[in-house]
Amino acid sequence: MSKKTPLHDIHVELGASFTDFAGWSMPLRYTSELAEHHAVRTSAGIFDLTHMGEIELSGPEAGRALDHALVGEPSKIAVGRARYSMLVHETGGVLDDLVVYRLGEDRYLIVANASNAVTVCSCLRDRIDGYAATIRDASNEWALLAVQGPNSAAIIGELADVDVASLKYYAVDPARLAGRAVLLARTGYTGEDGFEVYCRPEDAPALWRAISAVGAQHALVPCGLACRDTLRLEAGMPLYGQELTVRTTPFEAGLGRVVAFGKPGGFVGEAALAARRDEGPTRVLVGLTSTGRRAPRTGYAVLDPDTGERIGEITSGALSPTLGHPVAMAYLPADRSGPGTEVFVDIRGSRQEATVVQLPFYRRQA
Repeated sequence: MSKKTPLHDIHVELGASFTDFAGWSMPLRYTSELAEHHAVRTSAGIFDLTHMGEIELSGPEAGRALDHALVGEPSKIAVGRARYSMLVHETGGVLDDLVVYRLGEDRYLIVANASNAVTVCSCLRDRIDGYAATIRDASNEWALLAVQGPNSAAIIGELADVDVASLKYYAVDPARLAGRAVLLARTGYTGEDGFEVYCRPEDAPALWRAISAVGAQHALVPCGLACRDTLRLEAGMPLYGQELTVRTTPFEAGLGRVVAFGKPGGFVGEAALAARRDEGPTRVLVGLTSTGRRAPRTGYAVLDPDTGERIGEITSGALSPTLGHPVAMAYLPADRSGPGTEVFVDIRGSRQEATVVQLPFYRRQA
């Protein structure tokens, strides 16, 4: 049986279509993914993300422990700020990408992808052994709502007891929202301004209804996982299991900047990643655009236009609702990854022209 979030009954009430995702029954869409996608780009959308995993790490050596366990340097995150990071295998392959929040001097919250939460917690527990730090899987203690879109600050601002405008991007602040204690973070996975609301599971339904009531004046709509995928694709954000896998290092994915070399004591996977950095990746993640009518999909072959040889594979693809033409991400040989490079994509036996472009496909106006 799929697990249900505390908001399940509200999703049913709203007429959501459901899908099983990482063992959770999650809303895929409420009306149409196209309408929900456009709402996030033009007004605002509210998402249930309770399926994500929350892992808490605390203790006098919590920062040093995370420095050893992850590719980044969490010990240098300021209290009240967040940073994107990764957990990698000893071979340098990505086990998961994470957001690390520093909630206090000796307290961190690590947010893992739903499908990897157990793996991440287990790996971290092994890697912090010997440090003065305590780890626990707190996923059952948190529900997570996200409000994304250009109107998100106005909506959250009406309900919060903190100055939402002053909350910086990738910051987190304890707050009261609609009278309930939350952690309010200004992060997101859509390419728009937005907020994540971490709350007690029992408070999630009241918070959803309060946000929706205020949001009705700002064209807020409930959004499912389907539009979340096209939003993050347009924003060029990788997805674990597609762009990021244990067979891929941060350097292939164009995310070498998140790796901090030279940390005292090193980190798991450092030798492998240093070698990959020095050698340079043989394949890299690129964006592809097309004027064709059909969108490339995950697993479709990318072909050399001269020889027809398979030179890569689509990791994610869709018809971009915002741009009006197909977009995709794919891994291609480094020498075929320059913007302007022409390729073919094999779409069910038919070859469609595509052009390599720099990611992201969409960038919001400041």
